[in-house]
Amino acid sequence: MPAFSYRRNLYYMSTGDDGSPASSAAERLRGWFTGRMPSDWFAEVPEIGLDREEITVIGVLPAPEAPDDMTDAERAAAAEGRSRRFREQTRQQRIEIAREAEHRFGRKVSWGVVCNDKKVMFTAFSVPVMTRLRQPERLVLDTLVDAGDANDPTGDSGLAHMFEHLAFKGTSEIGTKDYAAEKIALAKVEEANNAYEAEYLKPVGRDPQKLAELKKAFVEAQAEAEKYVIPNQFTEVAEANGANGLNASTGLDSTQYFWSMPENRLELWAWLESGRLSDVVPREFYKERDVVMEERRMRTDSNPIGRLVEQFLATAYVAHNYGRSGIGWPSEVGQINATEAMEFHKKYYVGANIVVVVVGDVKAAEALPMLEKYFSKVPGGAKPEDMTTVEPKQFAEKSVTIREQTQPFYIEGYHRPSYRDKDDAVFDAIQDIMSNGRVARMYRSLVRDQQIAADAEGFSPFPGDKYPSLFAFYAVPLPGHTPDQMRDAIHKEIDKLKTADVTDAELAMYKTRARADLLRGLADNQGLASALAEYQTRYGDWRELFLQLDRVDKVTKADIRRVANQVFVASNRTSAEIDTEAPANNAKTGGAE
Repeated sequence: MPAFSYRRNLYYMSTGDDGSPASSAAERLRGWFTGRMPSDWFAEVPEIGLDREEITVIGVLPAPEAPDDMTDAERAAAAEGRSRRFREQTRQQRIEIAREAEHRFGRKVSWGVVCNDKKVMFTAFSVPVMTRLRQPERLVLDTLVDAGDANDPTGDSGLAHMFEHLAFKGTSEIGTKDYAAEKIALAKVEEANNAYEAEYLKPVGRDPQKLAELKKAFVEAQAEAEKYVIPNQFTEVAEANGANGLNASTGLDSTQYFWSMPENRLELWAWLESGRLSDVVPREFYKERDVVMEERRMRTDSNPIGRLVEQFLATAYVAHNYGRSGIGWPSEVGQINATEAMEFHKKYYVGANIVVVVVGDVKAAEALPMLEKYFSKVPGGAKPEDMTTVEPKQFAEKSVTIREQTQPFYIEGYHRPSYRDKDDAVFDAIQDIMSNGRVARMYRSLVRDQQIAADAEGFSPFPGDKYPSLFAFYAVPLPGHTPDQMRDAIHKEIDKLKTADVTDAELAMYKTRARADLLRGLADNQGLASALAEYQTRYGDWRELFLQLDRVDKVTKADIRRVANQVFVASNRTSAEIDTEAPANNAKTGGAE
């Protein structure tokens, strides 16, 4: 059943078996989990299962050594012992990974292993949020840079995401055997790349032989620079000193770096974090560019839902950068160079554009002087000018249709104001009433009562929340049903919002859940750190976080009806759907209409 983690701009979705959106979600989750698990846990990449309530992680254990003459019973006993030892030896690490996953994805985690073809499932971790605060010896550390994919310069989509990758490559002091020599080698790499790109991009007169020679020179220059690299040293130094959950994410609106450290390693963290913010080195830049291209192929090009959403947003937006591919257009990502990346860093990675949060058992009087000592290395200067492009009003309904042999899908979106609008809490109320759980209107109508959809939800804001965005609805048809039926059923539910007030119980449930969600989010240190960073960045004052419930309490039934009538109109709507072709149908894939 699909679920959009829209606030982090990730399309975590699941609907079924291979070929459905579940496959794409599993791939992304698999990458997230394998990035946190020791490489020797499993003999191969684990399988990931995802549904509305739970994530399952099942890995194949290396087979225990066994003599050829062992009986089947002895082999089974050996496998059982291997599974039991794995469960005992990895318990604490699995708990920590499950905690982070539950916070990030809102689902508990079940673990399982396969050994000698026997599968054993462990009890799912349902982690009480308060237990996360029983770690006074650990600090949660969050750095938010107010620049994301939407800030990529025209023609260079993908730059912000590239910096998420470079942040783990080290500095002039970490990750290098000889930085003075490496710096010279990196300059030669850039020179070779520029020469190759200049020949490759010639519209006429390209010389294939010269191009091959330049490509060879570029590869050789990379190999020479690689000699000075100490792979993964930044991560290894951090983890050797107790770092946990070392990771980063790039969204359309911001880039976030987060991890935890023992409280007695705060100064080490400050040195490491301030170093990678102020002393970035474009080490292995073009290797990482290839990695980003592969991410794009996995996330978008080979994923029907990914392709549909990309076309959906490109159609919904005609001016604003929210209409660009989040990970970047292939032709642009493939031509980003290190020089352009360093210019992006110079513009956006300045002190006025960065918020750093430390949550834990620390004394501000002692910590702040030390933090100022290290983070003063981050370049100063004014905060970069905000984006001035405003998406013009949409005057006509727009649609996208993709026809191929895959699962049908329907999504539609309506332009809405940014998070600063007075009606922001009203949009939250509509989302909650329409989509929060099995008692919500869309699930009850399309899934439970009509039984025409595997899942149906509304979500907002999408794809980002810093600028005016979309309120979207989607539905996944069950076999025998079509996107047209999904559209009609969704519109009937929207019309009910426009013609009749929501009930007192629905409005009260929204306000209760909003309060509970806020408190639950603040109850764990990572949630508190992320919220403080976001509110300090968006409002200029982290205290704004604690005023949100005032806005929630002021939402009325009349507000919901008024906003629904203003926003959910045909001329403000963009829709997209996947129409499933029969195997014998050779019709070409459709596009924007």
